Amino acid sequence: MALVELNSNNFDEEIKEGIVLVDFYADWCGPCKMIAPFIEQVANESDIKVGKLNVDLASDISNRYDVMSIPTIILFKDGAVVNQKVGFVTKDQILALVEEGR
Repeated sequence: MALVELNSNNFDEEIKEGIVLVDFYADWCGPCKMIAPFIEQVANESDIKVGKLNVDLASDISNRYDVMSIPTIILFKDGAVVNQKVGFVTKDQILALVEEGR
């Protein structure tokens, strides 16, 4: 599936059904830039929806999920949080996070 840019307007609609992996990031964040290619690869190679949410542009959403450090990756299933990781992760760790949450 393609990578979805999330924001305050579309977030709830995009995560409400199925399994959705969301990368909470900021443009100025070094580790966020380092995992960006892994997030894109997972989006292109997997059957789940993958979204990116810029915490600087959607602080209401990041506050709702208590995102205090970035990058934070949260896995949602039908709108509920089922798994999450904070900090730099590899592609294999992202895939493991998804599998644990299925």
